[in-house]
Amino acid sequence: MKPLLDVAALEERRVRGLRTVLLDVRWALGDPHGHDHYLQGHLPGAVFVDLATELADPAVPERGRHPLPSPLRFQDAARRWGINTGDVVVAYDDSSNMAAARAWWLLRNAGHTEVYLLDGGLTAWRAARLPLEQGEVLPPSGNVTLADGQMPVLDAAAVTGWMENQHVPNGARPDRLLLDARAAERYRGEIEPVDPRAGHIPGAVSAPTSQNIDGNGQFLPSAELRRRFEALGISDDVEVGVYCGSGVTAAHQVAALELAGFRAALYPGSFSEWSNNPHLPVATGPDPRGEGAVEWKDQGGQG
Repeated sequence: MKPLLDVAALEERRVRGLRTVLLDVRWALGDPHGHDHYLQGHLPGAVFVDLATELADPAVPERGRHPLPSPLRFQDAARRWGINTGDVVVAYDDSSNMAAARAWWLLRNAGHTEVYLLDGGLTAWRAARLPLEQGEVLPPSGNVTLADGQMPVLDAAAVTGWMENQHVPNGARPDRLLLDARAAERYRGEIEPVDPRAGHIPGAVSAPTSQNIDGNGQFLPSAELRRRFEALGISDDVEVGVYCGSGVTAAHQVAALELAGFRAALYPGSFSEWSNNPHLPVATGPDPRGEGAVEWKDQGGQG
C-alpha cells in the first residue's frame, strides 16, 4: 500500500462524492498556532488534528517530547475525527507532510490500511486553485476499531543493542543502519534548540527529511528516493531504523523509505528521549561515530 495520494486523485474523489476523511495536522516546531491556521483555511470537510494532544501522550523525559499515544487514547481520537472501519483517510499539513506523516504512521500502526498522505499537502492543493473553507469541522463520531503494533518500532534498549552489536560482514556495509532524520546541523551538534544535549546517536547516519522532497514539497520519485537511500548504505538485506528529535518527522522518513521499497522501524522516543538519559552516549561532528572514539560503557552523559 503506497503512502501517497496526489491532489488530482483526491479532487476526483471529492467530485464523485466518495467518502474520504481528511485530517489537517497543522503543526511545526516552534509554531503553537496550528489550530488558528486551520480555522483560517483548510480543505473542505477537513478535521483538525492536534499533534500534541491527539498524536502523542504528554511529554516526559524518559519517553521524549512526543511519546506515542496509548492505543485506547488514539482510538478515541480517531473516532472523534469521524473515522469508520474501512474509510479512506487522507492526512495533510502545510509543511510538506512533516507533521501529517505522524498521523499516517499511527493509523498504519493501528491497522488502518487505507490511509494516505496528500502529496505536497496544502501547498499543492492551493497551487491547483482548489477550494478552501474556514471554520471548525466537527464530524459525527466514527466507529473504527484500532489495534496496535502493526509497524516496526525500536526503543532505546533496542537501539543500543543495534549500535553495540552492529555487524559489518567482510568489512563491507553494516547489516543494520540507523538514520537521523533531523537537519544536518543538529546531527553534527552545532545547534540544539530543544533537547538537553547536542549531537547524534553514535553510529547513526545523517539523512535529513528535507532531502526526501522537491522544491514544491512533494516526495521525490520512488526511483530517486531509492538511489538516495542506497547511497547512504541501505539495501534490501539491511535492517533500517529511523529517529528524529521527537519521533514526528522520522515518520516522514519511514514513508519515504516505503516509497523507495524499504521497510523501516521507527524509534518513537528519538533524540529527545535518548539525550535525556545521561548513561547513553552522544556523538558530535559529521562522522557517524563522532569526533574521536566513542565508547558505549560508562559514558556518564559526556559522550
